[in-house]
Amino acid sequence: MISANLSAIFYLISGVLFILALRGLSSPETSRQGNLFGISGMIIAVTVTFLLIGNFSTGFIFVLIFILIGGLIGAFIAYRIPMTAMPELVAGFHSLVGLAAVFVAISAFLNPEAFNLGTKGNIKLGSLIEMSIGAAVGAITFSGSIIAFLKLQGIMSGSPIVFKGQHPLNAIILISIVVLIYLLCASQSSNLFWILLAVSFLIGFLLIIPIGGADMPVVISMLNSYSGWAAAGIGFTLENTALIITGALVGSSGAILSYIMCKGMNRSFFNVILGGFGATDISSSSANKEQRPVKSGNADDAAFLMKNASSVIIVPGYGMAVAQAQHALREMVDTLKKNDIKVSYAIHPVAGRMPGHMNVLLAEANVPYDEVFELEEINNDFANADVAFVIGANDVTNPVAKTDPQSPIYGMPVLDVEKCKSVLFVKRSLSPGYAGIDNDLFYKENTLMLFADAKKMTEDITKNL
Repeated sequence: MISANLSAIFYLISGVLFILALRGLSSPETSRQGNLFGISGMIIAVTVTFLLIGNFSTGFIFVLIFILIGGLIGAFIAYRIPMTAMPELVAGFHSLVGLAAVFVAISAFLNPEAFNLGTKGNIKLGSLIEMSIGAAVGAITFSGSIIAFLKLQGIMSGSPIVFKGQHPLNAIILISIVVLIYLLCASQSSNLFWILLAVSFLIGFLLIIPIGGADMPVVISMLNSYSGWAAAGIGFTLENTALIITGALVGSSGAILSYIMCKGMNRSFFNVILGGFGATDISSSSANKEQRPVKSGNADDAAFLMKNASSVIIVPGYGMAVAQAQHALREMVDTLKKNDIKVSYAIHPVAGRMPGHMNVLLAEANVPYDEVFELEEINNDFANADVAFVIGANDVTNPVAKTDPQSPIYGMPVLDVEKCKSVLFVKRSLSPGYAGIDNDLFYKENTLMLFADAKKMTEDITKNL
């Protein structure tokens, strides 16, 4: 048993640790420390919550058993998951947070006495509002995250799924959710509660299906924010300070990250929230790719160009992650440096499948942080560089984002790779990127395609160097 005052102090400490965790995770250099802060804060919060219960009954033992089972499953999945599948894992975990919020809301609605919320049919108005909002946001998070997972995993097409009248339908459903919450608070009808959940699950699907693959990193960030607000809403229902603080931190930080990414990709933040972006038709620029001339080379050609260069810019992408080529890339760069060649890395904000994906992989290979630059820091340097080495990146280097208004990535800032004197593009084939469109960079006069596995090609270049 623990007093209310003491529990409030420990919850405050856990909240501070969560803030320090977010601060630490803002940079690869401090990310390990940030994770430790987050783990410590969660251990304190969970321990205090159990001590507040005070009644170590059979039900308490069952809760511990389920936590142990869930923890072991989560640890096993996290241990086995490759870095390339991390976005899918994040989407999957977001769905579970949303579903947990829904289950807590159902429990509180069906048995309010257990949560000190009043009696069935006579729940406190404030608690019912909090519960309804938390349940609705949780349901939207769950179904939306499931669609994001299916698209990222390739089970469902990454192309936008659109139909006539889609946006008016979404608007009507969102308005109906507000009306249902009002009617539920007025009548406390169980039928209205279940209808609210069903409609919320539906709008989650409808908000995510029209979003194309190129914008999926923003969706992951947005769903992260939704899961936080769902947790915060349920925290108010349970009167749990730690849950409110944690949910608010996750919700606000996810919203800020979504806004920053939307700004970086030239997208409307409100369109993201309403699921109204990424749904343009695929550009016709990819229609005749087989008839366009392409220059291809081998590792020896690439080594010759790089060895005679004074500066090389590396552009990593999802293909590097799939091939696990980051360590081979580091070896190649070390060899270039021995020849007094200046090397730097250019990271697009949405390279890979989620923000920070490339930074984590490069940090894993012990790439010095002062050699890694974001798009706005290095984009002007491409015009003065001798060689750009693109290893698995695609949509983030596509010039059509600047030239083709019909392209689904039009307006998205891209790396100005085509301005380099020579571009070495490592890719298995001429297949389009995740956005589903052809890359005009393949056919530029200064581009040499290196068709091979990213890791093997990089190792072969190193040998030739």
